[in-house]
Amino acid sequence: QVQLVESGGGLVQPGGSLRLSCEASGIIFSFYRMGWYRQAPGKQRELVATITIGGSTNYANSVKGRFTISRDNAKNTVYLEMNSLKPDDTAVYYCNAFIANDYWGQGTQVTISS
Repeated sequence: QVQLVESGGGLVQPGGSLRLSCEASGIIFSFYRMGWYRQAPGKQRELVATITIGGSTNYANSVKGRFTISRDNAKNTVYLEMNSLKPDDTAVYYCNAFIANDYWGQGTQVTISS
């Protein structure tokens, strides 16, 4: 049974930082491209960042230079370091694992507000 469990969301002020974590089980983690997506109220789910099995990264233009995705294959965990957070970053953030099919976590809420 595949499980992706996100953690690290919360409420922070604009300009603040958060680190999201996603621990995977039930898959051979190192074989999967991992990613973070987000969905704001009334909007479609959108790509935030992905990291390949070789460590290559890809970011949405809106988060380039502020967010960093990384992975620790020994811990079956992918991270999203988020800095200089803006109110527009407010969303539910979802972890994704992809090889031929998509697997999703349950999501973690990130709220940026003063």
